[in-house]
Amino acid sequence: MGMIDGKVAIVTGAGRGIGRAIAEGYLQEGANVVVTAAREHAELDSFTQHGWSEHLLPLLADVTDPQACEQVVDQTIQRFGQIDILVNNAGRGMKYVNASFLTEPSHFWEVDPSTWHMIIETNVNGPFYMTRAVVTRMREQQRKGSIVNISVNYETMKRRGFSPYGPSKAALEAASAIWAQDLAALGIRVNILLPGGATNTGMLPSDASEDMRAGLLQPEIMKAPAVFLASDASEGVTGRRLVATEWSMVHPVGKAIAEGIGPSF
Repeated sequence: MGMIDGKVAIVTGAGRGIGRAIAEGYLQEGANVVVTAAREHAELDSFTQHGWSEHLLPLLADVTDPQACEQVVDQTIQRFGQIDILVNNAGRGMKYVNASFLTEPSHFWEVDPSTWHMIIETNVNGPFYMTRAVVTRMREQQRKGSIVNISVNYETMKRRGFSPYGPSKAALEAASAIWAQDLAALGIRVNILLPGGATNTGMLPSDASEDMRAGLLQPEIMKAPAVFLASDASEGVTGRRLVATEWSMVHPVGKAIAEGIGPSF
């Protein structure tokens, strides 16, 4: 308990799934947390049932809107006075392309351009808008900080029928490597975190069976490594790729972050 006591975090897409699990993990470890969702405020309101109201700010905000991202940061500072952590979790997946994407993959040329734009806008541009707004305030406050970008397995990025979701995550990982280098001298670290396998989240088709869901990873697997990346224990760890299924607090810089995404010349 208390690994990030008093720190201030923003977690996007926190209404359910991975975002919610990470936000709950941060609150349990003593952080003040701003949770955002694009559409469903009821998902955010349910956080208050756990008695976290004093340490919580729920906001409706669409990360595809740069002005909305700026407002989230402004409201965070107004409420809590600072920003230490950003988790870019908000995302849109393949169910927007094809409800049966797991069993009947679509060809890339069958993707409607408006759907392509929506997924890229959310998964690539959204993290840029949020990170840009957060880093600007961190620099103004001369604060160190941690940016955590949520990704997927390399196999998913290249899986047949997973366009544009796969390419969007590949782009986010490339951006993360660049941002880590840009921010290293400022003490603001940027890392990738992924579950390490198929996970029971809202990314699944709505008709996914209970048997199928039972065999998946649960979002809570992300809690411990996300807390580590937000804490001072990870100071100096940047430009790295942590896989939750391989992560252990006993060896936090072991196999789970062997695949660095920083400079390689």
